Amino acid sequence: MAAANEQFVDWDIVHVPGNAPLSLEDSTVNVVAAKIEPKLASAIIRQLNQICPLENLRHVKRVKKENSQGKVELSIILCLSSDNGSSIEAVPSGVRQLIENYNLSFFDAKVSKCQATSKEEWEEQCKLWPTSFHPPTNPEGVSGLNAEEIKSIYSSMKSVLQLVNLNIQHKVVNAAVIVNPSNGQIISNAQDDILPLLRSSEENISSNLNYEEMKYKWSNNKEVACVNPWGWLEQSCPDHNVIPCDGGFTLHPLKHAAMVAIEKAAVRDRQFFPNSSPCGNDCYSEFYSVMGPAKRLKTEEVQLTEKVSERFSDLASEATRPYLCTGFDIYLAWEPCPMCAMALVHQRIKRIFYAFQNQRVGALGTVHRLQGEKSLNHHYSVFRILVPDKALGEIFLEKLKD
Repeated sequence: MAAANEQFVDWDIVHVPGNAPLSLEDSTVNVVAAKIEPKLASAIIRQLNQICPLENLRHVKRVKKENSQGKVELSIILCLSSDNGSSIEAVPSGVRQLIENYNLSFFDAKVSKCQATSKEEWEEQCKLWPTSFHPPTNPEGVSGLNAEEIKSIYSSMKSVLQLVNLNIQHKVVNAAVIVNPSNGQIISNAQDDILPLLRSSEENISSNLNYEEMKYKWSNNKEVACVNPWGWLEQSCPDHNVIPCDGGFTLHPLKHAAMVAIEKAAVRDRQFFPNSSPCGNDCYSEFYSVMGPAKRLKTEEVQLTEKVSERFSDLASEATRPYLCTGFDIYLAWEPCPMCAMALVHQRIKRIFYAFQNQRVGALGTVHRLQGEKSLNHHYSVFRILVPDKALGEIFLEKLKD
């Protein structure tokens, strides 16, 4: 166990939410605050909690403590700012009376509008005004993963990075692995297949390519299909849908790693479950083929139910064919493009893990956030695996030895 954990020292996993973080302007609210004497703090707080409670800002601490030249200074939130400004006439009457009673000098301040969802966000909020932070327990996030599961996730990502191909032109391609998380079984794996790969041989990989050059290629590579979806045009011949290349090979612009992995998963299902349908469509087609339109209108509901029940009873003894990729995870070296991300929605993928951001057309956090699109009928969780340079270097050296 200890040896296994040592493989992933300094690896980290980050949940990529469906909604982009709000800008500072959108995530703050204006308040009226005042400096107070520490000995008066308790009395003023009690009065403010009665005359002007901060019902919608329960995550914000009412008092801010600061040290200035060895002296403790306290500031307190009096009330929310009014649209009419922060003049004495604009504050509620009870707060105005308190200001006059204690001879307070008030000022404008900004506080966070919403409770922080991460430690990093909380630290940014506290730069404006102290807030409370309670780590989220959302099972969709990292907090829902136990140590054993995280180790398995890191191991799967390492397998993906080992699939990233280095050929004699020093080209790097994306790689994908679809995994059943319930038992760790690999459903399929794939690489970009737009261009034929020149596999490595004894003299294929030049030792002149150092790790720093390789790291740059892995993090900025424009030959990766998802990073440069239109790159195939640079090598295409016009006036052809299927484009012949040197040596009789063809280009296929849709064969990104994720798409090829999905295709292989479907082939696997057809091989393992030759007599079953993933969703019972065969039942419906058989039923409608033997019924006329008029009769169908009258007896559709009853007979369809009977037909489906009979068909599924016949298949009860067989292993159930999965519906597309429902419940499966996919690991990608690079963040997918919109085409691949949408294909993974249709496949009902459960979780997506990627290592490198796609600065050009990343669909899951860098440029777009498809996982947060409410109009979609399926939503997956997205995570980015932060792989340390040392681990990337070790994987690169393994490629040189192959």
